[in-house]
Amino acid sequence: MNKKIGNLFKGDKVIWMVFFFLCMISIVEVFSASSNLTYKSQNYVGPIAFHTITIIIGAAMAVVTLNIPCRYFKLMTPFLLVITGITLLWVLVGGESINGANRVISLPGGVTFQPSEIAKGTMVLITAQILSAMQREDGADKKAFKYILWIVIPTAFLIGIENLSTAALLCAVIFLMMFIGRVPMVQLGKLLGFSALLLAAFLTLIFTLGSIGESDENNKQTVEAVTNNGETDTKVIKGGGVFHRFVTWRNRIVKHLNKKDIAPDEYDLDKDAQVAHANIAIVSSNIIGKGPGQSVERDFLSQAFSDFIFAIVIEELGIFGAAFVVFLYIVLLYRTARIASQCENNFPAFLVMGLALLLVLQAAFNMLVAVGIAPVTGQPLPLISKGGTSTIINCAYVGVILSVSRSAKKRMPKVALKEI
Repeated sequence: MNKKIGNLFKGDKVIWMVFFFLCMISIVEVFSASSNLTYKSQNYVGPIAFHTITIIIGAAMAVVTLNIPCRYFKLMTPFLLVITGITLLWVLVGGESINGANRVISLPGGVTFQPSEIAKGTMVLITAQILSAMQREDGADKKAFKYILWIVIPTAFLIGIENLSTAALLCAVIFLMMFIGRVPMVQLGKLLGFSALLLAAFLTLIFTLGSIGESDENNKQTVEAVTNNGETDTKVIKGGGVFHRFVTWRNRIVKHLNKKDIAPDEYDLDKDAQVAHANIAIVSSNIIGKGPGQSVERDFLSQAFSDFIFAIVIEELGIFGAAFVVFLYIVLLYRTARIASQCENNFPAFLVMGLALLLVLQAAFNMLVAVGIAPVTGQPLPLISKGGTSTIINCAYVGVILSVSRSAKKRMPKVALKEI
């Protein structure tokens, strides 16, 4: 019996333990952070039951993925690239709006699908293939840089129209993959310089067009209608037009940079409720935390179970609990690097490093937002935040890493090869 279980959960045992702990923390903290949802729906089992089922499906997906030999991932590339292009265009035209942006596609049965999640993995997969196919003795061929940009830039642009932080995360991961893949430093330096100029122009555009969009946003029409049960239903029709995301990006940057010391009795919790209540959650943890399920700020944070779940983790588990979560992501990255160093071929090494960087950098973004170091980005905490298809896809990424860990072999030293 133990042998059958061992054959099912193959791969690196340390990564399995990290995955297990992250899932257990997720179930406990999402259950606690979803109290607002349970109160509104009067269903105290539904939200956590749905999340637990999602985690179980994700774990099953990880098991299925780890049993797929690494060479077959290459065969999925054309299919995934087509799916990525179609769904990214679909979500822009007919996607469902979340927090003022079209980010998900509604599927039958109430299931939502976020195309950017699969797009990130697809770009990592393609980049790993290009870098591995064009490796030379002195590094990657110069053409590899051009081929990668031809594919990644259009994808990042489609994602960035409605989800700028995800596009930035993807670009950061691909840049690090090119650095690991020994793309010439001259090319990477030019890319950094061009990116800096592009960022400056983009910020100028945001503050210019964002001001125009904000004036339109203030011209809201409030419509009142009497429903069938006699109650008054108030709807607000927002303006902003094509500049609606510029308004959001501009306001987030301004709020983050405009940090003044304000007396507690003069702080307006209504203007920036998420950041304010996240800070209250962190400060009130008293280092040791209030204990699992004892959060107070979860009732005031609208995204307590998603974007700001790390603040709830700190409030309930304290600094040591939060440090343990950070430690798990560090171990995931370190262990994946060890696996990559043991790969005989370049493709699996680049692939697992890209996926690990994708998970860990997103986790870092989420944590920096929760503690107030970075502006609000809307990035959930991978494998911990409440999610649907995004959680399942992240579990699949872990499955790919485990699949590579099964076949990774320690490269023999050159001295040993000469002796043979």
